[in-house]
Amino acid sequence: MKILNVKLVDNNTNLHAFFDIETSEGLLIKGFKITNGKNGLFVGVPSEKGRDRKYYDKVVMPRELRDEVNKIGVAEYERQGGKVPPPISDNSSF
Repeated sequence: MKILNVKLVDNNTNLHAFFDIETSEGLLIKGFKITNGKNGLFVGVPSEKGRDRKYYDKVVMPRELRDEVNKIGVAEYERQGGKVPPPISDNSSF
């Protein structure tokens, strides 16, 4: 599996990059995103908004594979010069 087409986003939001993945079988999956959350950077799988206005994953994968995609996606983001922001703080305790 390899990361392709990393596009860094600089718009002062929690979204930091988009990228695609090519599997060893040649399958190309487009639309992964790197987002900042309360536990730091993570990879979100391609999703779409349903009629009920909720977002649904377009790619379903086992936890182990999702963890691997997260690891290599964030590593490639950093290699491309992306900055690792501090995790989003949970302000609910205020």
